[in-house]
Amino acid sequence: MVNFVLESSAFKNGESIPRKFGYKNENYSPPLRFDGIPSDTKSLALIMDDPDAMGAVGKVWVHWVLWNINPQDTTISENSTPKGSIEGKTDFNEIGYGGPAPPDKEHTYVFKLYALDSSLSLEEGCTKADVENAMKGHIVGQTKLEGKYAP
Repeated sequence: MVNFVLESSAFKNGESIPRKFGYKNENYSPPLRFDGIPSDTKSLALIMDDPDAMGAVGKVWVHWVLWNINPQDTTISENSTPKGSIEGKTDFNEIGYGGPAPPDKEHTYVFKLYALDSSLSLEEGCTKADVENAMKGHIVGQTKLEGKYAP
């Protein structure tokens, strides 16, 4: 059985995310690659957030919400979104990618990729909570990639 994995050519799991992907720098989304997608997957959803923000701002900060990614697309190119996918609202109150921006110290950012047995009937600009609610009962696989970023 192939493991469901999420990787980036820009950084390895647990290592530092390059500066250009930071919100206050170029704010490019990193290149991502998926492998071992479960065979019954109809769509993929990606959530990037910062659980370390809890200490600084009192909540997990949402940086990227992306869904209805075609499971035939096994990559997301740098600074792009796959054709047909839909982006949600971040805690920057913007639609699309919002890169790392730790206010105090190095934070760990988590990219979570979900394999779903259906597409999600959600409009652009929905929140992480909307996507998580819509995914309930439809997750057939899950993987993650973590990267660190310091101010």
